[in-house]
Amino acid sequence: MSIVKWVVGGAVWAAALTMLAPAAHATATASDAPKRRAKTIVVRNGQHISVLQSTHHRRVLSVVRVQPPRPSYGELYGLHKSGDVLELKSSVALVMDQDTDEVLFSKNPQAVLPIASLTKLMTALVVTEAQQPLDEMLTVTDEDIDTEKFSHSRLKVGTQLRREEMLHLALMSSENRAAHALGRYYPGGMPAFVSAMNRKAKELGMNDTHYVEPTGLSSLNQSSARDLATLVKAAHEVALIRELSTSPEYEVVVGHREVQFRNTNNLVRSPAWDIGLQKTGYISEAGRCLVMQAKLAGRKLIMVFLDSAGKYSRIGDAERVRHWILNTAERATPAVPAIAPVVSTEPKLTS
Repeated sequence: MSIVKWVVGGAVWAAALTMLAPAAHATATASDAPKRRAKTIVVRNGQHISVLQSTHHRRVLSVVRVQPPRPSYGELYGLHKSGDVLELKSSVALVMDQDTDEVLFSKNPQAVLPIASLTKLMTALVVTEAQQPLDEMLTVTDEDIDTEKFSHSRLKVGTQLRREEMLHLALMSSENRAAHALGRYYPGGMPAFVSAMNRKAKELGMNDTHYVEPTGLSSLNQSSARDLATLVKAAHEVALIRELSTSPEYEVVVGHREVQFRNTNNLVRSPAWDIGLQKTGYISEAGRCLVMQAKLAGRKLIMVFLDSAGKYSRIGDAERVRHWILNTAERATPAVPAIAPVVSTEPKLTS
């Protein structure tokens, strides 16, 4: 409910967004009433203002400036203006037949952009190829705390999980501390792990790809749609990565309690989809990202969506592609036609 508030005594005009929570209106005794305090967050001219309220007065405690979200690299380079016949919200997209490498749909496939947590697919590939014991216990330390984006984690410092559990959480729920711990426990430590990531990229022919860390929090982790399709194809060959990335949910013991994690991609729960591998990603520089391997109309397809604007737009783009593939198959054409992007320019973006 939008409410206009006058704060008496401070002469503060503010517009606040408030939510009615029953717990906030618990009954208090008469003796408690004078001591009651409630903090209200109001917004004025792009600022968060913390206000302390009582039965007698209200006063401003602090003012924190709200920074607008940073534009993605794709937006900065004008890729959001690129059109396509499917009207996708992603500025970069690629749909490829996994068996034949035939490109069915492309939109700015050569653009090199930050890839956020899609990075974790390469992290998983390097971890599994190292053949370290999956039951070895790894410990989350202060080194695993995100000092790049200050993102939240449900794995507190001191949490101990098996390597396979860390890999599960990194792939399924995109747990950054889990991914970082996996790199830290690699033989030779984090520098050796990042070197292995880049070495594997070169081995696969991913010439537009570069990694600086294993989580995807850094915008310096960059790739193209074509390279990511290659990565999805390679990762899909590993049964453990297929299984863990498509797991709907998973519980682990953190401290003295069980904590449930869920897949960041709701399509794995949809009966309309047969997904063999998936990974989502998001940082402001990358926009919303999604890669998947899925079976549609009797074909194994690899889908890549980068720099999608809007929380649910990457999922919407996947659905648009699914409907397009199914409708094309129903028309019984000899083959699914390749569709060229409306904008033919394919800029290569670097940081």
